[in-house]
Amino acid sequence: MKTLAIILFITMYVFLIALPKRRAIVALCTAAIFVITGILPVTEVFSAVDWNILMMLFGTMVIVDYFIESKMPNLIADKILELAPNVMWVTIFMSLFAGIISAFIDNVATLLMVAPVGLAICKKLKISPVSMIICIAVSSNLQGAATLVGDTTSIMLAGAAKMDFNDFFWMQGKPGMFFAVELGALATVPIMMVMFRKDKEPVKSDEHTEVTDYIPTITMLGHVVFLIVASFFPNKPEITNGVICMVWGIINIVWEIIASKSTDSMWHSLKAIDYDTMLLLSGLFCVIAGITNVGLIDDIAQLMASAGKGNVFLLYTVIVFGSVAVSAFIDNIPYVATMLPVLSSLAAVMTVNPLLLYFGLLVGATLGGNLTPIGASANIAGVGMLRKEGYEVSFGDFMKIGVPFTMTAVIMGYLFVWVFYA
Repeated sequence: MKTLAIILFITMYVFLIALPKRRAIVALCTAAIFVITGILPVTEVFSAVDWNILMMLFGTMVIVDYFIESKMPNLIADKILELAPNVMWVTIFMSLFAGIISAFIDNVATLLMVAPVGLAICKKLKISPVSMIICIAVSSNLQGAATLVGDTTSIMLAGAAKMDFNDFFWMQGKPGMFFAVELGALATVPIMMVMFRKDKEPVKSDEHTEVTDYIPTITMLGHVVFLIVASFFPNKPEITNGVICMVWGIINIVWEIIASKSTDSMWHSLKAIDYDTMLLLSGLFCVIAGITNVGLIDDIAQLMASAGKGNVFLLYTVIVFGSVAVSAFIDNIPYVATMLPVLSSLAAVMTVNPLLLYFGLLVGATLGGNLTPIGASANIAGVGMLRKEGYEVSFGDFMKIGVPFTMTAVIMGYLFVWVFYA
């Protein structure tokens, strides 16, 4: 049974890489085979799926779509542009702005909000938008790991480590992942100043975006505040965060229907949800439960512990930079979903703080996708947007920015997590 599980698991990964547009189908088919063969008993399928994560994703995606449509992000961008004296600082400010937004909103959604503003600026100045869009893309991907709701990988980590919103800021009496990520983000500023030191053309903003609806902004802030408040209540149901996101998403939908006396906005929002990712995760949850049942996760943990030869620092280093290498070419969602239970077992075997390994995984896997244009969905979307504008971005073009940006942020996060959680 274990041999069959290994073969199916490896086959699934091969197809996930070979068929990036069919990831959900691949994962769900593998999960179905697991159930049919008895690797995962049919009675355990429902409990294998992390409904809290799926509910959080669904509710947050609904709120994000309404927030984008309200044009509030564009208004914020206008205000930021008023502070920028030249193109270099526009690039830096837009990158930091994308990062801040990405801490609370999906990475691709963030790119879709901010990148059009960058394109408009570059057209006005008659300069190439390639560098600015790449910086916005990698910044969006970088800061998704800063909070509980910033990225799918963060939500998955929170589920595995039983973390609340506040735990990303302060965990076990120590500064959390938010500060590791922000330290890395700040360290990229001087990198950008060097890379774009020649871009000194003056820029000014003479446009003012009109926000069409303030309710999405209220629901965006509301669901974050409720997640923070819920963090202070111990022993709450595991689906609490998911329910909060779902309820606020429903409130937004109902309010908009009443205000507009139409269901058009509701259907637009529901169509904007990334069902592919949700189905992918559902399948992966079942597959991981299956390989856990047959003892494969424990075997991998024992193998990694042996390879580390009892040296926690060596193991931590391998996890961080190995994750960077893997995530540069492979989507980090299935990778993180697979590694979280492995690291949980590994921490028990080596009697180390599991947060050290969890946070190291998040630093490497989330930031690692910035090395290449295919390593993260935000990068793919950014390169696609540039292609539509007539700019072809090669691996080399992307990596000129992606490599120094990524390695600077990773090294800072790597050192931060080791200092506080080793």
